[in-house]
Amino acid sequence: MSTTQEHREIVVGVDPVREGRLALAWAADEAHRRGLALRLVVAVPPPHDTRHVDGAPRHQALVRKGEDALRAAVDLVGDRQPDVRVGAESADGFPAAVMADMARRASMVVLGSRRLSRTEEFLSAGSLVVPVTARARCPVVVVGDAEHVTQDPAYLVVGVDGSESSRSALAFAFEEADLRRCDLRAVAVWQPPVFTLRAGDALFHAERRLLAEATAGWAEKHPDVRLTHEVLTGSPVELLAEAAEHALAVVVGRRGRGGYTGMRVGSVVHGLLHRAHCPVITVPTR
Repeated sequence: MSTTQEHREIVVGVDPVREGRLALAWAADEAHRRGLALRLVVAVPPPHDTRHVDGAPRHQALVRKGEDALRAAVDLVGDRQPDVRVGAESADGFPAAVMADMARRASMVVLGSRRLSRTEEFLSAGSLVVPVTARARCPVVVVGDAEHVTQDPAYLVVGVDGSESSRSALAFAFEEADLRRCDLRAVAVWQPPVFTLRAGDALFHAERRLLAEATAGWAEKHPDVRLTHEVLTGSPVELLAEAAEHALAVVVGRRGRGGYTGMRVGSVVHGLLHRAHCPVITVPTR
């Protein structure tokens, strides 16, 4: 990939085993909105190195299946967004490592989700979502469910917790909402250790004020985006997923200092990847 192409492409992981039409359609539409090219990538793991079994025939079969999947993916994108420039690439290597490397030069990475259990996601050689999300230096979109385009008005949800990573998420969410001409719901979740935050409490008003201050600058830069603020009390994963139940997508930050950190990709990010019923967009700290 030349330097002129770097960061001007959306990289899409193509699964040679399982059809990923939702992720491909999402990526094609996003490339059209942003005027970017698409690079469709299939990663084929190396043959098993054993003394008794020749893995070459199986490896070649996987290569052929990957090439077939790429051709089908290129056709699908062409039918959906014929003006989007598309490149296709078959790479040797384990999928997570290949996609993480591609993410270093991408504007965005889009992955489908097999809805693996947490154990499978961590241990499976073919798992992508958690390791790529943890390592990528660009936004990663995981499309396990369709965006809810029939909701009127259409909206995105962004999680805000005051951390540096959530500020990056806010910047991306406003930009995305502007491109889509949709509403944006900024949601802060307060999880008190003992007592419950109520609408009349001083802390509740303080949280609302902090949320308004966090979004003010971006709202001025994107005056056409209709913004709402919500302060909720309870589990961040459950409440953000619930807020995004009918959303186009939910946007959260990762690798920041604050409420959405912990584990490899953050406890809230990890929870949303398994819980949310819409595309999940995670944004690294800028």
